[in-house]
Amino acid sequence: MTIQIKVSGPIISNSDKWFYDWFDEDSTCPNDIKLPSTGEEVEILINSPGGDVYSGSEIYTTIKDYPGRVTVKILGVAASAASIIAMAGDVVSISPTAQIMIHNPWMYTAGDQNDLRKDAEYLENWADSLSNAYQIKSGKSKEELRVLMDEETWMTAEKAVELGFADEVMFTKPEYTQLVASTGMGLVPEKVIQAMKELKSKKDVSSAAVKVSVPKEELEGIVKNAIDQLKKETVIEGKTLQQWIDEEEKPVNESPFARFIF
Repeated sequence: MTIQIKVSGPIISNSDKWFYDWFDEDSTCPNDIKLPSTGEEVEILINSPGGDVYSGSEIYTTIKDYPGRVTVKILGVAASAASIIAMAGDVVSISPTAQIMIHNPWMYTAGDQNDLRKDAEYLENWADSLSNAYQIKSGKSKEELRVLMDEETWMTAEKAVELGFADEVMFTKPEYTQLVASTGMGLVPEKVIQAMKELKSKKDVSSAAVKVSVPKEELEGIVKNAIDQLKKETVIEGKTLQQWIDEEEKPVNESPFARFIF
């Protein structure tokens, strides 16, 4: 069962919660985030303009520390402190009509030049600390993030995904583009597989003709690497297929240490 928790209205301290409740106003404080103790999957539904930095940091940390899977769904807006909370999700989904906003923290202040310098340093330190949440989620550098925060950046759903602040746009079909994590060799191109599938589906295989625009040398390399990979990964009675082949080809009087150099 998936547990849903709403983060709506301003982000406030626990001590101010009574005031918003008195007037039946939406608000979210750290005590509102009641995570299950049994590790069920949790959905955090966010529609908040942000608010108190301390409370936002506490809520982010509580969610991030949760051992179960957390999906964040941004329904309307996740701005300021609420955008920090959104970064706690294992998966962040954003409605196509929603936005994320990030900026620097600010405060009311008064005093002489020394007081103002201290306050400026205080805000600078907090901006640096808050950018850690964005960095963990997006993978962007601190320098890039501080520029975005300085400019008070509003992101559409598509832009949020592009910049790494969200993982997916809700209600849209995923694009099945083949993504490859390899050095580029050994994986047969999708167009080759598709062409062979079409060939296989024809009744008269001998007379079927399929055009595959892959250079001969490239195809030979792909096939060779695929075969080599198959030899390494196929295990028979505790040995890989390559090990069985090597043993068959090894001369009887070959020393088992011949391939090692000291």
